[in-house]
Parts: sequence; structure tokens; C-alpha cells
Amino acid sequence: MMNQNDNQTKETKLLQEEEVEQLKQCLPKTNFLGSKLELVNYQGFWCQSNAFKQIFHYQTHFQARNSDIFLASLPKTVTTWLKSLLFCIVNRPNNVDNHHHQQPLIKFSPLLNHNPHELVYHLDLGVYGDNPILPRPNQLNDLPSPRLLHTHFPYQSLPESIKDSSCKILYIARNPLDTCVSQWFWHTTLIKKRTKDEDFQPPTIEEFFEEFCLGKFPYGPYFEHVIEFWKQSLEQPNKVLFLKYEDLKGDNAMLHLKKLAEFLGLPFSFEEESNGVINEIMEFCSIDNLKELEVNKIGFMNKFVEKKNFFRKGEVGDWTNYFTPPMIDKINTLMEQKLGGSGLSFQQLPQS
Repeated sequence: MMNQNDNQTKETKLLQEEEVEQLKQCLPKTNFLGSKLELVNYQGFWCQSNAFKQIFHYQTHFQARNSDIFLASLPKTVTTWLKSLLFCIVNRPNNVDNHHHQQPLIKFSPLLNHNPHELVYHLDLGVYGDNPILPRPNQLNDLPSPRLLHTHFPYQSLPESIKDSSCKILYIARNPLDTCVSQWFWHTTLIKKRTKDEDFQPPTIEEFFEEFCLGKFPYGPYFEHVIEFWKQSLEQPNKVLFLKYEDLKGDNAMLHLKKLAEFLGLPFSFEEESNGVINEIMEFCSIDNLKELEVNKIGFMNKFVEKKNFFRKGEVGDWTNYFTPPMIDKINTLMEQKLGGSGLSFQQLPQS
């Protein structure tokens, strides 16, 4: 039998949900790519209307720890890859004999049996969403430190506890051209599954490009998202580290990986570097290797997304196969307008 306190708790929860729903109804809306998937504009970014309650709950209730490590990103900026690198760096003391490195670092890595998204938890639509294989919000306090967590939120909309704490934030950015192509593949594959709309006609790359430039995609707009984290990395260098995928794929990849480890307070020792630990992590976490692991070939991350969908190409400059000269001119003009004077620029083609 329900007591008075239980009744009050239930009534409070229903009232909160009603207020959240009323807030959502007041927000600007659009149908994503002409589909039945509705997006709402909340605090300047677009999010799925059917997940607004979970997103709002995450923003207002999540409590960060000073020891937390956050990975922040826009969708399709090779987040899965960085999750694997982050997990290996943070957990390498469990796998390496620091006195005499003889066994391969990854011999016992959980990444052999778990997709990276099962080890670095996505909060927005994962923990606070309906993903049954991730911890529930009420289980977050039971996780040991450091908690490895992920969010797609723009900086200005992060839970206040994240901004106020001493936690670390790694931000991964990818040049806008390759991000656009990767998002086109991702969203056009998933929209029909999410909406169950058999009549949905996937957009052409040209049609998606126009929406991308307008910022009308989940967690967009692109430039506002990256520039805010870039500014925070300059203002709070001990809290926010801004990483570019193209740098991590380039000739100085080892240097950037060492910088990442130092930022986390887990620098590679001289012995680890001499024993090839950094190279081993980079090779094990390469997209080519990850996509060949059996755990990433089969099964679903949730009811819509197959694990293999997280690994496509990850190439720098793949956009050259899809963009026309007018599209390139338009995105370059946008970059000049949005990033000019910020000191932020992106490598668009692979290093020669």
C-alpha cells in the first residue's frame, strides 16, 4: 500500500514531467530532413523531441565528481575511436607489468569483449535514455573513480556540476566536411528505423549538406559547438583539452597521445615509451583493428544501432568523393565567417 510520502513523490514527479512537456511545447521545432523525426531547439542546439525529457533530466540532475573524465563531441567525429584510446590510457596499469613489459598490453583488454561505447558511457541518450546495457542514472554513484563518461552537449548547456567541478573534459573535433559526410551516412541509415516510416526518402548529400550548414541536425549547429569548446580550452587549459581527429591521425600522432595522457595526469613513463606501449595502444585502437574485432561486428548497441555501424572509414579527406565545387566554396566561406580570428582551423586533406 502506498504511503503519503510515496504519493507526494509520485505527484512531484508527474508535476515535473508536465512542466518539462510544457517547456518543450514552447520551443522551436523542425522535422529532421523532412522525416517524422522531430527536433526541438533547446538553448541554441537541436535535440530529438522524443528524447527531450531524458536530455532535460540529465542536464538538471547529473552530479559530476572532480575525478570524472568526460569525452565531449558532436556526433560522427570519430568519438568511438577516442573512447577506445581513452579507456586504454586510463586502464593501462591493470594490463601492464610496469617492471618488465613482456605481454602485449591488449592481451586482457576489455575492448576485446566490449564495444568502446559499453566502457565509456554516453549520458544524454544512453544512461539517461533507454539503453538497457548501460548503467541507469541511480547507479552512477556506484561506479568507481575515475568515471569515463561521454556527452554530445555543447559546453554552454552542460550540467552545472560539470562546469563547476574539477573534472577533465576531452573534446574531439573533426573537420566539418568529413563530419558532414559521416553524418549523412549515419542519419539516413537510422531515420527510417527510428520513425518506422517506410515512405521516408533519404536525402541526397547535397540536400543534407544544406541542413548541415544551417545547423539543423542533432546537437548542431556545428561551428557554435566546436568554437565554444575551443574557447574553453584556451581559458581553462587544465580542464578542457581540444583535440582534432586529423592531428591524431597525422605524423605527430604519438605526440598528441602523450599530451592527452599528460592532461589526464597519467603520463607515459620513460619505460613505457621505451617498451613501445604508446605504439601498441595506437595500433590496437586503430579503426582498422577495432572494426575487425568480433565484438564490433555483431550485435546491437541499442534497438536501432548495430555495433558495426560505428565503424565506417574514418578517413581524412573522404569528403572529396562527395562534395561539388559550390559546396566546398560554401563551407569554406562559413568557416571564415564562424572561425575567423579564433585561431581555430582544420586540416581538410590527409598529410602528403
